Order: sequence, then structure tokens, then C-alpha cells
Amino acid sequence: MFDMSRAEERCATLIAFAQRFGADAADAVAIGDMSEGVQVRLGALEDVERSESEAAGLRVFVGQRSASIHASDLSDAALSALAERAVDMARAATEDQFAGLAPRDMLARGPFADLDLEDSSEPTPQQLRAMAQEAEDAARAVQGVTNSEGGSAGFGRSVVALATSDGFSGGYAATSHSISASVVAGTGSGMQRDYAWRQARHATDLLPPADIGRLAGERAVARLEPGRLPSKVMPVVFSPRVSNGLLGHLVGAMSGASIARRSSFLLDRLDDTLFDSSIVILDDPHRLRGLRSRPFDGEGLPTAARTLVEGGKITGWLADSASARQLGILPTGHAVRGAGGGPGISVSNVHLAAGTASPDDLMSDVSDGVYVTELFGHGVNGVTGDYSRGASGFRIVDGALAGPVAEFTIAGNLLDMFAAMIPANDLEMHRGMNAPTVRIDGMTIAGD
Repeated sequence: MFDMSRAEERCATLIAFAQRFGADAADAVAIGDMSEGVQVRLGALEDVERSESEAAGLRVFVGQRSASIHASDLSDAALSALAERAVDMARAATEDQFAGLAPRDMLARGPFADLDLEDSSEPTPQQLRAMAQEAEDAARAVQGVTNSEGGSAGFGRSVVALATSDGFSGGYAATSHSISASVVAGTGSGMQRDYAWRQARHATDLLPPADIGRLAGERAVARLEPGRLPSKVMPVVFSPRVSNGLLGHLVGAMSGASIARRSSFLLDRLDDTLFDSSIVILDDPHRLRGLRSRPFDGEGLPTAARTLVEGGKITGWLADSASARQLGILPTGHAVRGAGGGPGISVSNVHLAAGTASPDDLMSDVSDGVYVTELFGHGVNGVTGDYSRGASGFRIVDGALAGPVAEFTIAGNLLDMFAAMIPANDLEMHRGMNAPTVRIDGMTIAGD
């Protein structure tokens, strides 16, 4: 895998080739990745794998025509041929009045902040195996666990560099450590599976492998002998394992591309009060060691912390340069870029601010409800906001958890759900998108 200087040099070379072949403007990205993982099952080594990759992507503009192309051969000859082909493709493309690089006067300028995304240490395969084994052993030691799908540990390192013909050049490196365990409890038709995992930029920020394994085992055992729910309207309490998905639906609907296509349930609701006034949702790309932290966006624009929801309202759309031109606004620094294709739109580290009540307090007045720990299916309509997901979890009776339940569906509309959201005080910041326990009253349950 190449280092930062090599990645930045390959980007500059691509830009130079593109201009030589007639591009009016261009941007290039170079990405290097290395990953290594070890998986054990039932105490035996099951899999060891390591992969390394290098790729570069080029986007060129000839007037208002553009084309994107990428390759994994980064030799001078290959990049020259790549650039020539991209310019030929652009000349044959249709014109797009919104095409173009990010505004020159808005480009980020270095030096960039050190976000502490790179761990200098790298575990050996033997150390990864030991961590995976420790996690699985702890999970299998939980009484009631009868089988295992395995424990795993992994490490990755990546380098990203971006350059534009308007003078931007920058890059950053990051690492990733992960541990997981997945086990089965019970026997026969009554078996239940669950898991636990953690990921962090630095190894010292991970939970101990035994804690992760123990959590996986306890979760699996807690799901044994699930009951069924009646079909009715009731309060739903989303555990932190799934509540962050609500934030994902929100930011997807705030995408400038969706708004420009008129395919978002938030269309024409920019000035509407959608949440309780106490709800605050923030996006922080500069969080130290954050899983989605980045010093600049996929078009070379600066990134900055932003409040997405405040005073009950969303604070505006999330836009790359193309969607910003369509909407008549400025780009917001939310462009993301891979080696293939042009920029997309995404947030960084997002979290729903914690409330004041504990999860127990949040459930204390629920006479009959459900605490959801797992969601599945893709029944969310981004245009209407209609929401329907399969779920499992625990029934709430008279303010307390009263046993596992499964095979039911929760349904509502995201606008109604946002308006009814009540967050608890148990926010933890170990994911890219984080939310505490969240209560939403008035959801429809489809069960027996």
C-alpha cells in the first residue's frame, strides 16, 4: 500500500495528464487500503486473511461535460491512458449546467488539523487471534450459550489523497481496530443468536475482548423463549443499538441531491417545526479519533461542526457542489468520494444529544410497550417517510422489561416519529452515528 506522499503525487500526475489531453478542469483521488482479520470458531482457527489495494479515480470537465473513471494500475503509462480516455468520454457526454469543481474561493487550505485518526501500533496475526479467542471464550462461558458463530478481530489502515486543478491538495491517514463475537443460545427450534462488536481508530479505545464476548453471550441468552406481541398502538423504546438508524433516515432526507430530485419527505419543510424544541442533533467531522472524522470533504472543501437540528427545526440541506448549484445555495462540505464515480453526499460523526431521563425513567410510565433491540428489513420510503420494519426485543409491562418478544413489525411515519422522539441520558460515542435510548409513543405494532 502506498504512503501519503506517493498518493498525493499520483493525484497530481493524474491532474497534469488530464490537462495535457484537453480537460478544462479535473480532480483526482488516490486511496490505499490494507486490512487484516482473524476469525476463530469453537476454539479453533477458522480464517486468516489480509488484503491490500491501491486505486485512483479521475473526474474531468470539458466545458459543462464531465466523465469519471478509475483504475488500480497507478503507473505513469496507465494513468496517462486513463486521463486520455476520461477526456474522450467527457467530450462525448451530454452537457450538465450544474457540473463543475467546488468553488475555488471556498477550497480548504492547509495545514489541516490533526484529528488523531492513525494508531502507530499494528497488531500481529497472533495478537489478533488471541483477541478473537478471548472474545469467543467469554461469550461461550455465559450459561445458556450452546454454540458459536465465531469471534473475530481485525485491523485496517487507509490513506486518502485528493487534488484538484484549482490548486487544492491534501490527504490523511487512518487506522481501524475491531473485535466481535456472535453466539447461539438454546437448542433446537428455540435457538437464538446475538452478537456484540466494537470498532475504534486506536486499540486503546476498544473494550476488552472478554467484555465484548460476554455481552454477546448475555444478549443471546436474554432472547430465549420469546413471546408474541398483540397488534395495537403502543409506545416503542429504541435501544442505542438501533436508535441511531433514525438519524440515518433524517440525514438521508436532508441530502441536497434528494431535495433537488424532489424525492425527500422533508421537501418544503425547511421552516417547519419537526421535533420537540429540546432535540439537538449535531455533525462533528473534527471529533478526535472519530470513525467518520475528516479534515476536508470529497471536493476539497473545509469541514466544520454543524448543528443539524435545533429549536425543533432542521438547519438546512447537506450539499455537494452540484446539488448546491441546483438549489441555489453554497456547498456545505458534505461531499464524499471514493475512487469510482463522482462525489456523493454524507455526514460525518453525527449524534443525538442526550436527554435528562434515564432509560428506566423513560419507560417507567409505559403500561404496555416494547423495547426494540433489533430491526430488519428495508421498509422505509424516503419520499413519503412511511416507516415499517421487522423487529425483536423485550415487552415493557408496567414500566419494566417483561421478557423477550419477536416476530413483529413496527410502523409509523418518520415525521410523526421525529415529533414524538424523547431521548434518554445514556448516550455513548463509539459509533460513527450515535444516539441514546429513544422513546416514541403512538407507533403501530403488527403482531398476533
